[in-house]
Amino acid sequence: METRGLLDRLFAAQAMGELFSDRARVQGMLDFEAALARAEAASNVIREDAAIAIAAECRAERFDLDALSSSAALAGNLAIPLVKALTDRVAEKDPEAARFVHWGATSQDAIDTGLVLQLRSAFELFDVDLVRLTAALAELTRAHRSTVLLGRTWLQSAPPITFGLKVAGWLSAIQRQRARLRELRARLLVVQLGGAVGTLASLQARGLAVATRLAEELKLSLPDIPWHTQRDRVAETATVLGLLAGTLGKIGRDISLLMQTDVAEVFEPRGPGRGGSSTMPHKHNPVGAAVMLAAATRVPFLVGTLLAAMPQEQERGLGGWQAEWDVLPEICLLTSGALQQAVHVVEGLEVDDARMRANFEATLGVVLAEPVALALARRMDRRVAHELVARMCARAQTEGRPLSEVLLADEHVSLHLSAAEIRRLCDPTAYLGLAESWIDRVLASVAGESRETWV
Repeated sequence: METRGLLDRLFAAQAMGELFSDRARVQGMLDFEAALARAEAASNVIREDAAIAIAAECRAERFDLDALSSSAALAGNLAIPLVKALTDRVAEKDPEAARFVHWGATSQDAIDTGLVLQLRSAFELFDVDLVRLTAALAELTRAHRSTVLLGRTWLQSAPPITFGLKVAGWLSAIQRQRARLRELRARLLVVQLGGAVGTLASLQARGLAVATRLAEELKLSLPDIPWHTQRDRVAETATVLGLLAGTLGKIGRDISLLMQTDVAEVFEPRGPGRGGSSTMPHKHNPVGAAVMLAAATRVPFLVGTLLAAMPQEQERGLGGWQAEWDVLPEICLLTSGALQQAVHVVEGLEVDDARMRANFEATLGVVLAEPVALALARRMDRRVAHELVARMCARAQTEGRPLSEVLLADEHVSLHLSAAEIRRLCDPTAYLGLAESWIDRVLASVAGESRETWV
């Protein structure tokens, strides 16, 4: 991986960093140039030996990246100096073939198609990690489908759920993100070839044949029209990845809250050098969650840049197109880092069932006030029932006694509810509603999805 900064391996997956390295960017554009030459030879626009000579030089390691960078600063984009350097290399061995380098294309054709090729590989990396994350979440859901956990609303204790239900919520969201990425591929993975103003007039009558063959060479689709200044594909890619980053951030937020010292219900996996403190030896910090949350914080503003860049001028954008070049790779890198951390954390998540139960017991059962109030409301005025149960909860907390004991000792409650009813109403396992049914629905959806091949 080419070094971009000391924090790269914290915030980005190494494989994704390699995909969006400077050399990989150049190689994507050279892959376009090689495929273009082959497509033009197959369409009788240039000679086959010329195409062979051009393709033979389309290897990024043969180019001076520093020189390309310096020239791009003057030319305004990377394609111009790259095409010149490629032409020079071809000319050294076949001056006649050199005349046909980049024949009929424009800079944006090479840059956009090269980006699409990088994104195709990026999506393959995302899918590998998403498959792993899906499997880990499904396993965690099954293992804890009945594990009672305090529900929490507004960061306050609420009626019980199960830990499996919470994880199923994460899993369901990840499944939706996978579906969005799948649907996006069909729109995004298209070739760009329009020439100077999108008419491909430079190739005359053979333009469509060349474009069709180019798409086949690169295993991309041929769009219905060149998309030089129609940037919805780029913006949609950013937006979908932004949604994925946000979903990962939600998982990270929940895990970090459950990992707080005074909650201590789950823990990220431990390991040498992971999550420590420079001064506090006892610390086990939620490092993975921090990376997920950092991506969820940074990516939305990058997505906004690409949305703002959509209204590009006439047939070639000025400034908006250029704004995309670093932003979309950065979104891919940040999202990949968050996803990588999510996989590591979920696969190794430590769950403390006993602590979950202890935290529930520490509420003295007042979080089950709702079912008690509803039961009483069937036998008295609802507002009166609500006020009565509120007083019972306050007494339980003041006296440090379980709500069930307070209810059993109160003569007003006993007039309407039997001791057996009170005990049942104060049993958290009796007030889980559709938790397991929702879990079954999510797991069934995952099982159905796993039988489909969409990469």
